[in-house]
Amino acid sequence: MNIQNAQKEVDDWIKEHGVRYFNELTNMAQLTEEVGEVARIIARRYGEQSEKESDKNKDLGEELADVMFVVLCLANQTGIDLQASFDKKLDLKSKRDHDRHHNNEKLK
Repeated sequence: MNIQNAQKEVDDWIKEHGVRYFNELTNMAQLTEEVGEVARIIARRYGEQSEKESDKNKDLGEELADVMFVVLCLANQTGIDLQASFDKKLDLKSKRDHDRHHNNEKLK
């Protein structure tokens, strides 16, 4: 699935299951909350914090999907073609960062 299809799927879901999009500020707060849940799993599962028993069943993939869902909502409600923006950004990063990363001694 490409990003345009994902944006349409989210829009269709909102129309069918949701009443409407939450406003942009609410979605921004939700995005922060979802990123926090991802950070919690990463910090405990891959970082140095101990993982609580209640966190062991948390699915990182589902939490990342929650982040994606809210990002797609924000893109839809602000009129952003996220596929075009992503493609443009990836092209820019590819040109700008190719040599930079290959020449980074910390990555060798």
